[in-house]
Amino acid sequence: MLPLGTPAPDFSLPDVVTGKPTKLADFASSKALVVMFICNHCPYVKHIEDGLTAFDRDYRDKDVAIVAISSNDAGAYPDDAPDKLAAAVRRNGWSLHYLHDPDQSAAKSYTAACTPDFFLFDSRRTLVYRGQFDASRPKSGIPVTGADLRAALDAVLAGAAVSATQKPSIGCNIKWRPGNEPAYFPQR
Repeated sequence: MLPLGTPAPDFSLPDVVTGKPTKLADFASSKALVVMFICNHCPYVKHIEDGLTAFDRDYRDKDVAIVAISSNDAGAYPDDAPDKLAAAVRRNGWSLHYLHDPDQSAAKSYTAACTPDFFLFDSRRTLVYRGQFDASRPKSGIPVTGADLRAALDAVLAGAAVSATQKPSIGCNIKWRPGNEPAYFPQR
């Protein structure tokens, strides 16, 4: 896992809606930055999709930049191709920036392991939270609330310390292109 206190790794990735390059520096003025690794086909992401929509809506006007990145191999997983990701943005009415990571460099620099995977950076772009959206999982019966990420983000916005209790996200592995698996990825 990316250690707390790590500066936000830089990126320049195409926005799936506009096709324009989007860089970390584009969000320099926001009080907080949420970077989430998600995709279309993962059942864990599908499970929290409505919760992500509510999260995006609730923080839209709160000086928070929200960036979603799909790093999956779109050749092997066509539901994660940029046009399908753009359809998800329109379907959900998201204002967040959804980016495609075709060479999987962003996933590697963030040490993203699964979808969904969440990273929260403060105004200095220092990592203060990495972990789960909440405790809900498919078929768990636990409601999707985004409680863990919301608590961390609310602390940042209030100028308070983020809780040191952080639970790793659980989901589907990033779908690496063959031969592109990072060193931190468990080899079989």
